[in-house]
Amino acid sequence: MKKYLAEIIGTFSLVFCGTGAIIINQETGGTVTHVGIAITFGLIVAAMIYSIGNISGAHLNPAVTIAFWVAKVFPAKEILPYILSQGTGAFIASLILKFLFPANDTLGATLPAGSAMQSFVLECILTFILMFVILHVAKGSKEQGMFAGLAIGSVVLLEAMFAGPICGASMNPIRSISPAVVSGHMEHLWVYMSAPFLGAIFGVVFWKILKTTSVSEN
Repeated sequence: MKKYLAEIIGTFSLVFCGTGAIIINQETGGTVTHVGIAITFGLIVAAMIYSIGNISGAHLNPAVTIAFWVAKVFPAKEILPYILSQGTGAFIASLILKFLFPANDTLGATLPAGSAMQSFVLECILTFILMFVILHVAKGSKEQGMFAGLAIGSVVLLEAMFAGPICGASMNPIRSISPAVVSGHMEHLWVYMSAPFLGAIFGVVFWKILKTTSVSEN
């Protein structure tokens, strides 16, 4: 239960702080700024990895959980409890933000600025890069090393910084689902429910290729 509670708290914190930054930026006429939003997402991911990484692995993301299972470093029996925990944390965060900012229209939901296909491709590539990095600084479901949080948080910040204005740089199905459902803006939600899973699995494929190559060379 500690693992599941950790995932609830971690995903709650991610959605509350990340989408909260988007909402507050809208409510205050751009005080937070796009750069500030990207930094917020990167910092909260890093903070959660350092605080709960040794308890649950700080997945905070169903695509990451599924990808760890595909990589054969995470048990199948834990997939559903982890995803339910992540969903619980995310929806609690979005509901609280709805209570705090009832007039806000989108509640930080990810919506494509261009075409849906453009955002789909971007989300695939962004999540591929993120998962590729995660697998190289993590072992199994436990985040390892002093710099794991810094590396993963930096990737989230980097990708949100340059791709956020176009696709929202979600890289996380539940981060997109909860504000979309609570706000009622579920148009294009298929992009954010499918692309991160596809990108994360590609990340596993290339991680395995490099891992096999490295072993054979040695």
